[in-house]
Amino acid sequence: MDAADMGMDLEKVLISEEELQTKIKELAGKIDADYAGKNLLIVGVLKGAVMIMADLARSLHIEVQMDWMAVSSYGAGTKSSGVVRTLKDLDTDIADRHVLVVEDIIDSGLTLSWLIHNLESRRPASVEICTLLRKPEAVKVPIDVKYVGFDIPNEFVIGYGLDYAERFRNLPFIGTLARHVYSPE
Repeated sequence: MDAADMGMDLEKVLISEEELQTKIKELAGKIDADYAGKNLLIVGVLKGAVMIMADLARSLHIEVQMDWMAVSSYGAGTKSSGVVRTLKDLDTDIADRHVLVVEDIIDSGLTLSWLIHNLESRRPASVEICTLLRKPEAVKVPIDVKYVGFDIPNEFVIGYGLDYAERFRNLPFIGTLARHVYSPE
């Protein structure tokens, strides 16, 4: 699926496929340097982080293990509900491990704040965050993020793993939806 396939449903492309891949390689270089010689576990947050997790893991030159968590606070809407549900927990014991949480987007930060506290209670050697996107204007709780791909405006975005009602995850870019898609008159 690409921009042409979306027709009038796409308002605009914010970040192109090429820009995404360039940024992921840059983030991977920093992670390689910071975690050289360490036993790193990267934890993707489902479902949105599937694309960045896959591309980031392939761009790393250090050995890593991967695991997944699924937490939800959105449902089918465009704003976080603030109530976090764990849908899938880790399969890996993270005690004394270096953990890098890989996120697609940080919006309010409420879900991620809950997730970080949950992981820290499991006694890892360290927990850091890598996010592809961050909305500084939307953040409601301060979160220390070590690796940020792009700061973006406080707009609802889709593509590259991000969805609206489980649609548009397979777009190779980050874009915004036309209002008629999510707010029919």
